[in-house]
Amino acid sequence: MRKKMINLSAALLGTAVVASTLFSCSSQQQESPMKAKVEEYASVELKSDLVNNLSDKEKELVRIFFQVGKITDDLFWKQTFGDKSKLDTITDSYAKQFAMIQYGAWDRLDDNKPFLTGYGEKPDVCNYYPLDITEAEFNAFEDADKDSWYTVIRRNDDGSLKSVWYHEAYAPEIRQICALLEKAVTLAEDPGLKNYLEKRIEAFKTDDYLDSDLAWMDMKDSKVDFVAGPIETYDDKFRETKASYESFILLKDEARSKDLAKFVAMLPALQKELPCPPEYKTFVPGTSSDLNVYDAVYYAGDCNAGSKTIAINLPNDERVHALKGTRRLQLRNSMKAKFDKILLPIGQLVVTPEQQKYLNFDAFFWNVTFHEVAHGLGVKQTIRTNESVDAVMGTEKTSWEEAKADILGLFMVTKLIEMGEITNITPEDAITTYIAGILRSVRFGAASSHGKANMMCFNYMEKAGAFSRDAKGQYVIDFTKAKEAMNGWAALILQTQGDGNVEFAKKYRAENGGITPALQADLDRINGAGIPRDITFVQGEEVLLGKAE
Repeated sequence: MRKKMINLSAALLGTAVVASTLFSCSSQQQESPMKAKVEEYASVELKSDLVNNLSDKEKELVRIFFQVGKITDDLFWKQTFGDKSKLDTITDSYAKQFAMIQYGAWDRLDDNKPFLTGYGEKPDVCNYYPLDITEAEFNAFEDADKDSWYTVIRRNDDGSLKSVWYHEAYAPEIRQICALLEKAVTLAEDPGLKNYLEKRIEAFKTDDYLDSDLAWMDMKDSKVDFVAGPIETYDDKFRETKASYESFILLKDEARSKDLAKFVAMLPALQKELPCPPEYKTFVPGTSSDLNVYDAVYYAGDCNAGSKTIAINLPNDERVHALKGTRRLQLRNSMKAKFDKILLPIGQLVVTPEQQKYLNFDAFFWNVTFHEVAHGLGVKQTIRTNESVDAVMGTEKTSWEEAKADILGLFMVTKLIEMGEITNITPEDAITTYIAGILRSVRFGAASSHGKANMMCFNYMEKAGAFSRDAKGQYVIDFTKAKEAMNGWAALILQTQGDGNVEFAKKYRAENGGITPALQADLDRINGAGIPRDITFVQGEEVLLGKAE
């Protein structure tokens, strides 16, 4: 393994792309083998009528946020791939376009398989660690900061390891970001936004994000939201601890957000309703959390790589969860694009005609919304040792947490329908759209933490008889068994997390986190129908605001 990783370093850190040996320049671009891959992504223009509600100063703020977003985008390239200018040597325009969608040489929706020659498998370490590092070497490295979200691991001149803070490793970019945000502070009229931006500047400079995260939690009234920084750890497959840079620019849908506000106060009551023994639901979720609706008008960095996020649940810091909860931001325009272009066509293909009436966007919206809410429920410390569940679960933490959010989201939606709190859909709508939604999501690949979670959910539901296939291969849902499966799977996840049973988690995921032959046949049918896998954005300052005067 060490030799393999050393050999990869040349390809990642300096060797010119040799994609042209695989993708020869053709006078007829439609013959490119990459054309079909690009067309797996439906193009969506990121616009929003909500921009008409902004003041002139708010529009100027948004222009600044676009500039900051571009810098975080470049930082993500540096973290996960290296110098993206190496892609300029690709002569096949479709190959280059696909590399830009994937932020590198590996197909994120196809188990990170390489599609450009000269790269080999995607390293688990990306550029967060030396490419030749071993697990034993890392474990022997004595440094309190080595597992920080905000350090990279580098080598000293003598070959020994050292931790380097992001603000030092990426100093030129951080200076540019802070200078732009200082301009934004002078334009911000909303007190919450101004306070957040001031504290975010300090966070970028120090890599201490707690105060700015708390300030972001208190930002209740701004029409413009800007999420920027090193946030998610999905790309670090070596330790799942190094955070990737990303940015969102969001415009608040004030009317729809007001409609969701009542559900935040209900979180402690929903926690008590979880289908598990009492000792696994003693955590009391915060009720200062936001549950709001936005239109997304810009994605940059991690969130824009491969599959596109349609909801946000942040911050990730458990200290913030304990003090203030989280903010759940539903990106409605992105959701609607995915439902219309992907989920509905999938459902119309695979669900029996008699049950297709249960597929609707409102059900998709509620399922996604409460997936994000579900991250804030459940078990946070192990039952017997009172340790952090995330710390104990290690490399299993993300896949099991995402599986928890998937099934508890559905549980809460059906519970709220029964309580008369959600009135525009039925339990059948929620369950049918949920099952079709797994087929949409698993096309992102089963290699990611989200993909493993999707497959564990799907396989549990199928084995429990929640659905079967008729003579035509279409899904027939048994709604009674589906509810029983929902409760049983939720209980198993919560008890596994609460017990900190990482060995069981590894074994169960290994046995149940893959794509079965029957499901692969379903996916082949979906792919053969030409249904897009995901969306890609036409976005930017000019798309949203036009050219600056």
